Amino acid sequence: MYILIIGAGKVGYFLAKRLCAGKHTVSIVDKDKNVCEEIARELDALVINGDGCNPEILEEAGIARADVLASVTGEDEDNLIICQLAKEKFNIRRTVGRVNNPVNEHAFSQLGIDVPIDSTKIIAKIIEEEVSFSDFVNLMSFKRGKLSIVRVDLPEDAPVINKEVKDIVLPTDSVLVSILRGEEVIVPKGNTVFKPGDDVIAITLVGNEPQLLNLLAGKL
Repeated sequence: MYILIIGAGKVGYFLAKRLCAGKHTVSIVDKDKNVCEEIARELDALVINGDGCNPEILEEAGIARADVLASVTGEDEDNLIICQLAKEKFNIRRTVGRVNNPVNEHAFSQLGIDVPIDSTKIIAKIIEEEVSFSDFVNLMSFKRGKLSIVRVDLPEDAPVINKEVKDIVLPTDSVLVSILRGEEVIVPKGNTVFKPGDDVIAITLVGNEPQLLNLLAGKL
């Protein structure tokens, strides 16, 4: 995929580095000339020094052929404007916007940003999960609140333990994304067997989370 990243701070840099390693074509835009020069030396990516709110800069960065635009600057207003430009002027199919202030998440969703990423909320939920020893945490929602990414920890007595993925009937419009087993990340296949202690990452419709939790962990 061709992915355009606006903002080359720590989030943008590590996102670009990971995507480049995944053999994606990456273009990066940032206002700071020194940061751009440093990233250009380190990564195999097109790096543009400029303001991502400027359509001409976006065109220079190759937005016309981008599959995804991710605006991850430290300014919510910029991220919102950039994602809206990408949607309305350049017809980008998928936009991802970083939400720095959690109170702005609703506005991002209402104004059409496909995936508003509220890192504060995700971190807080992970912390709360560890504190409460919960078996389930909703990491984030997207598609204007219609879909959720959830994490389910499988206890030893979970009903799916030692069963294969193909034998599990998931709730409507749900899909397993990955299984975290210790340091290993497993992409689930039909013959993948669930084990105690597995952390299951899944996508499901908002409202289906209780069914998914009951199915996987036996908690309702």
